[in-house]
Amino acid sequence: MNYETLNKAKWDERAPVHAASRDYQIQAYITNPDHISNTVKFDQSLLGDIFGLKCVHLQCHIGTDTLSLSRLGATSVTGLDFSSASLEHARNLAAATHRTGGERLTFVEASVYDGLKVLQPGSFDLVFTGIGSLCWIPSIKDWARVVSGLLKPAGRLFIREGHPVLWAMDRTEPNKLVMELPYFERSEPVIFDADNTYVETDGHKFTATKSAQFNHGLGEIIQALLSAGLRISGLTEHQSVPWPALPAQMKADDMGEFSLIDRPWRMPHSYTLQAIKE
Repeated sequence: MNYETLNKAKWDERAPVHAASRDYQIQAYITNPDHISNTVKFDQSLLGDIFGLKCVHLQCHIGTDTLSLSRLGATSVTGLDFSSASLEHARNLAAATHRTGGERLTFVEASVYDGLKVLQPGSFDLVFTGIGSLCWIPSIKDWARVVSGLLKPAGRLFIREGHPVLWAMDRTEPNKLVMELPYFERSEPVIFDADNTYVETDGHKFTATKSAQFNHGLGEIIQALLSAGLRISGLTEHQSVPWPALPAQMKADDMGEFSLIDRPWRMPHSYTLQAIKE
């Protein structure tokens, strides 16, 4: 089975529905030149000043975080994604926000694994990867080599992602935390079958229901980056995540971050990892 083809069909079908969903706030980006995504707003204190940096956003989806990076002062932001439908909406957003950040955006359609073929190696100051990206990557070692190859010397990787402990939890369990799924990377993915998505869609049911997902232990991620020539410069674990990963057991705050209702300090929900290319 070609897992990337399976996953691409899922994202191609969901992209237009995501763009129309109120949760993605597309109209707010168009009407308010200062609007940035809640995800990037959460990241800001750790992301720091990116004014003047040349950035690449891996697995950018419909470009809302990509535009947010531009609005924080990046000289240019290149979004890379394998979904043609997602990039259609990303380019529409860039065109609609020309002069308020969209003019500094470029979007390239390709697999992350082909990043060094379609983008200039060693040309980026910042590689940014957001929530819900690494679960689509079969090999974290191959991903780390792409990240390292894209960065200039002394360039930085910034990633906030769902914690591998969270990804390993049984998402259907209504009352207990049950670690049922793989924590460590395995050669075969977990196949999920769901006709919904993670944002409000007024009950829309999708036909591309199957997806192949991979987990990677935190140690595996860190070691892959070290082996690819990066130095870890920061690691912070968080007690929230920006989607209802365990729907029956989480509640949202005013920033759109979700935490366990019962004693959220029991489990890491997400993490921010930063690394510098030596």
